[in-house]
Amino acid sequence: MKTNRRNFIKISGAGIGTAAIGSSVFSWANGDLLNSAIPTPTFTSKTPTYCEVCFWKCAGWVTKDENGEIWKLEGHKDDPHCNGRLCPRGTAGVGMYHDEDRLKTPLIRVEQNGKQVFKKASWSEAFKVIGDKMKTIAKEYGPDSMALFTHGSGGKFLGHTLKAYGSYNITAPSFAQCRGPREVAFISTFGEGVYSPERTDIRDTRCLVLIGSHIGENMHNGQVQEMSEAIDKGATIITVDPRFSTAASKSKFWLPIKPSTDIALLLAWIHVIINEEWYDKEYVEKNTFGFDQLKDHVQTFTPEWAYGITTIEPKVIRETAKEMANASPAVIVHPGRHVTWYGDDTQRLRAVAILNALLGSWGRRGGFYNPDKVSIPDFPHPPYPNPKHTWKDAADGKFDLATEVVSNALVDATIPNENRDWNIKGWIVNGTNLIHTLPDQERTFKAIEALDLLVVIDTMPMEITGYADVVLPECTYLERYDSIRNSPHREPVISLRMPAVKPKYDSKPDWWIAQQLGFELGLDEYFQYKDIEEVLDWQLKKVGSSLAEMQKIGVKKLKREYDDLYFLEGQENLFNTNTGKIELYATDLANAGFPPMPVYTEHAQPQPGFYRLNYGRAPAHTFSRTSNNPNLVDIMPENELWVNPKVAKQWALKNGQYVWLKNQDEKVSTFSIKVRITERIRWDSVYMAHGFGHTQKKLSRAFGKGASDTELISNVMYDPAMGGTGMRGNFVTILTEKPETVEAS
Repeated sequence: MKTNRRNFIKISGAGIGTAAIGSSVFSWANGDLLNSAIPTPTFTSKTPTYCEVCFWKCAGWVTKDENGEIWKLEGHKDDPHCNGRLCPRGTAGVGMYHDEDRLKTPLIRVEQNGKQVFKKASWSEAFKVIGDKMKTIAKEYGPDSMALFTHGSGGKFLGHTLKAYGSYNITAPSFAQCRGPREVAFISTFGEGVYSPERTDIRDTRCLVLIGSHIGENMHNGQVQEMSEAIDKGATIITVDPRFSTAASKSKFWLPIKPSTDIALLLAWIHVIINEEWYDKEYVEKNTFGFDQLKDHVQTFTPEWAYGITTIEPKVIRETAKEMANASPAVIVHPGRHVTWYGDDTQRLRAVAILNALLGSWGRRGGFYNPDKVSIPDFPHPPYPNPKHTWKDAADGKFDLATEVVSNALVDATIPNENRDWNIKGWIVNGTNLIHTLPDQERTFKAIEALDLLVVIDTMPMEITGYADVVLPECTYLERYDSIRNSPHREPVISLRMPAVKPKYDSKPDWWIAQQLGFELGLDEYFQYKDIEEVLDWQLKKVGSSLAEMQKIGVKKLKREYDDLYFLEGQENLFNTNTGKIELYATDLANAGFPPMPVYTEHAQPQPGFYRLNYGRAPAHTFSRTSNNPNLVDIMPENELWVNPKVAKQWALKNGQYVWLKNQDEKVSTFSIKVRITERIRWDSVYMAHGFGHTQKKLSRAFGKGASDTELISNVMYDPAMGGTGMRGNFVTILTEKPETVEAS
């Protein structure tokens, strides 16, 4: 980023520690976590928590030794998210606590001798800087000119502060980057979203279809366990993926589809199931709207038509359709998680929803159950002021079907536009490294340069901290209270997170940061409580528990109010759609000017010498947030570039060779990546795990390890229905010699 006003600042030792060494860093590489070199302690206490390493938020226990030090993390047996078992990331959460690269103290951007540097500051000094600037922004531009980007538990507290200040511009980038299209598609079809954790009844399914959904590598704990249980019961797994993923290795059918052609396959499946009359006739007749229109719509989408597009043979398309029909209604065409691919993703997920509807799986055992959750009331506070502007004012009528704030729309609203009389002038960024999270980095940098204020709240010195005006060190989830976890499941369940140890260094919990910033802004009336314990106890008593009880048991299950986990035989079902039915023909899409039934759009293919850049998750890491974790680096220190042997031969590549990547827009990877030659990837694609290639040198274990897919994603295809950022339309070629690059920060 070339700029004079907001240069990247290298965070010095004043703000973080040195590289972690010593007994606090356990080696997982050879299974010696509990070896003879580490004496077995006398356990003295257990503290309830829920994990913050990924969004699944498994409940667990923190065990400490006789010295009060954290010894281990283990799952809570009563928690349906994990059933007593944590994944490798969850058990390694203690590495976040021990990581000496952590942010240690508040930092303020100042200029010394003509150079921008970070100065160590007290919390009161930091809040004064933030408060003064936010008051100025409110006075000159309006309080709705502030925005919050957040991913994690702290968003609830900081969101409360921002709403009290007068802004509703609060976004989780995961909506536009990850799950948004499926929510909009399923709401358009069934009148309800998929939620998180997903309402998939995998443990009782007879057929699970994974179309670009990498269960087993994304380590969605409950789903991985249920999938294993379903396989043991004889369930059929069908995996559609250009890569032979972990899930594909457990599948009866692996369909190595040509990338960008998934809608064609889905339409062909719909064609076969309707024309062969393999759909659930009674269910469809009773519950759906638009079947005749759908039947007419798919008549030309034969398996033979799809074969010429997808490279999947017609026989296989028919066989897999029959497998689904044989299992109906205990069948799941999984809606997936990271579903923002090609810009027509709402249409693709509509096809997924329609398939499930035809097979009668919505509301049925082995398909999609009806989740339940506890409603946790907000602690009493005055009404929030009504903002004058929201993100939609800058969206020019786009993305009308979005059910949440679209993060890229906030970026656009930050970049000055002479045709718009309102801009966002300040960002608070919490728990999300936008440099690695948002695609089209140049646009992100352009927005950052236009800001009057950038506050970053994080546990680690991620790349985004280098562009901040103020950096606030958040303590890890093992050192703090957070809001009650009440995510939807088969039965209502709540979980408590409480501090197992005191915060290290001068780090603080988000609830305290939000409250103190509120006081600085003169919003005292919105924070009429002494501390978070008072809030939690008040909330828990409203739902039949107490803080004292939850501190002892950690997880509490409650009874469903109604026996409606699945549809009852013969019951009349009313869906929250315009017609009150499952809409195979989506009236809300039609009313908004979009195709009411899915259509196939041909997408660009790689030019000679280029390959589609596919990226995904790795079991050992969560995005870029864990790539410096001392307990996980040994498992996976860097990502690799999966290359088909035909491609490797063409480029004379060898296993383990390091190469650089250049995309279609001449963007070159800052760092090299190790080649992995494998038949498990199609010849027209390459694959790499997301979250590596960090340029922040203070991430002592992650700096320079592997390549960043994000910096190669410069072509973003926006979903017109809801603003999802399609990122799979990027292509790369291979550079075998080190290119000239700018110095890493």
